[in-house]
Amino acid sequence: MTSGVVFLDRDGTIIVEREYLSDPALVTLEEGAIAGLSRLIAAGRVLVVLTNQSGIARGYFDLAAAERVNARVADVLAEAGVPIAGWFICPHADADGCDCRKPEPGLAWAAQSALGLDIAAAWIIGDKMSDAGMAAAFGGQGILVTTGHGGASAAAAHAAGVPVVADLNAAADIILGVDL
Repeated sequence: MTSGVVFLDRDGTIIVEREYLSDPALVTLEEGAIAGLSRLIAAGRVLVVLTNQSGIARGYFDLAAAERVNARVADVLAEAGVPIAGWFICPHADADGCDCRKPEPGLAWAAQSALGLDIAAAWIIGDKMSDAGMAAAFGGQGILVTTGHGGASAAAAHAAGVPVVADLNAAADIILGVDL
């Protein structure tokens, strides 16, 4: 099994938040994304994206559109030398009651199974408390970035003992500092 896993939220964490993004042409990386992810890759971490995409359930776009956005993000990251080991999407809405919508741990378990990962000490970086909640659900550690929706959740994250940082580069500081 592969250890050293870092799970990443997509919207508001890796890329600029655009409500219900379905157009790959609108993909823009968040500041600090390449720097932080490059450092994690250089340190031997495996990067996996776990993303809630309720726009599918709401009928705003289909799974193929979400996958095209993911492919565009993957291409931009790959051009910068940042490979993503896997992409996992929850296409459900809050009311669907699935086990894959963050904060539920289903996407992490799916990644563990599909990619042969050891997620016992995995990190998850995201811009919502649902990302940190997922980390708690599978025994990992969450980090909240204040990009995207993160600023609105900073107080709740602090109260829950979840580290709060400006961006993915600052999140890499925490992960690499803990592991040194």
